[in-house]
Amino acid sequence: MSSRAGIPHQLRSRLRSLRPAGFGADATGERMERIRRSPNFADGAFRNPVGTKHRPSGSTMEFAKTYFEKEARARRAPAGAVPVHPTTVADLARPPATGLRLTWTGHSSVLVEMDGHRVLFDPVWGERCSPFSFAGPRRLHPVPLPLAALGPVDVVVISHDHYDHLDLPTIRALASTDTLFAVPLGVGAHLERWGVPASRLRELDWNESTEIGGLRLTATPARHFCGRGVRNQQHSLWASWVVTGPEHRVYHSGDTGYFEGFRDIGAAHGPFDATMIQIGAYSDFWPDIHMTPAEGLRAHLDLQGSQPHGVLLPIHWGTFNLAPHAWAEPGEWTRDAAEEAGQTVALPVPGQPFEPAGTVPDGPWWRAVSEPVAPRWRRAEASEPAAGL
Repeated sequence: MSSRAGIPHQLRSRLRSLRPAGFGADATGERMERIRRSPNFADGAFRNPVGTKHRPSGSTMEFAKTYFEKEARARRAPAGAVPVHPTTVADLARPPATGLRLTWTGHSSVLVEMDGHRVLFDPVWGERCSPFSFAGPRRLHPVPLPLAALGPVDVVVISHDHYDHLDLPTIRALASTDTLFAVPLGVGAHLERWGVPASRLRELDWNESTEIGGLRLTATPARHFCGRGVRNQQHSLWASWVVTGPEHRVYHSGDTGYFEGFRDIGAAHGPFDATMIQIGAYSDFWPDIHMTPAEGLRAHLDLQGSQPHGVLLPIHWGTFNLAPHAWAEPGEWTRDAAEEAGQTVALPVPGQPFEPAGTVPDGPWWRAVSEPVAPRWRRAEASEPAAGL
């Protein structure tokens, strides 16, 4: 009896040992007990602040037709080489004059130098956002500088465990440094499997905070989901992040659909000198988990008390082909929406540092390497009935 009872356990252990490293690890032990105690965990899974569908909706055939149509596929990639900032290393060697500087290196990866500290959000230096080196979405532009050239980082902040935000080769490289890691609850299991000691992890539930140096980091709610392996048990949390220093404060959205909670986050932690907001990889097939540029702008304004304030840095676009929309559309749409709202938006080429209190890059650099983008969002707005009719 005891022998047969031990076979399933041995088999499970064997299967875990064969699991590809890129899949990470499942939460177990005290970590899993902490997950079960979370107020955001119910019926065996983490839950969103509001009802959310995280699987594509609508017809599979219609999605396939949209995604694989020849002309549409061509529009989803740049028509030429995407420019990257040529002097990033030299620029970062000089401290920010105003005490706050942001460097977008592509997709959702941003280095924030704030009040004498350096925070690196969602670093992805790998060639593909995939568990495998031979398949999966490939970078559309090179990283602006080698990871080692970035210099010392006080804390690496991870928003959730999807491959385009949590990158195995990047984390393994950072594991050999002295940096700390701030991650949502459950994500630490992946990092420990990849060589990050538990002593360097700060693993937070929503609305929990940790102090690192002179900075306070708070995990705040987001509307998304998680998962890396074949099974998606929703046993690791997703989060947006607030970082507050003595003089400045910033917000990073991670991946999220729009929800009313942005107002609450802004009321509790804002206003912000800069927000880093997801505005790419949206689709009508998954409207609950990614924001359009119009929704991203609305989220920024909610975070700022409903008034234009600070600088909006668009993220989650330009680096990987992850959705049916045209490659350059997020940039065009964000620029258009921000201009109409009177909101300052930063549009740097990858690797171009800027200070929100200084000169903010806002030119449409992508137009040199993309086909013209028809403003379909304008047509959508024109088709909506006027208020009161």
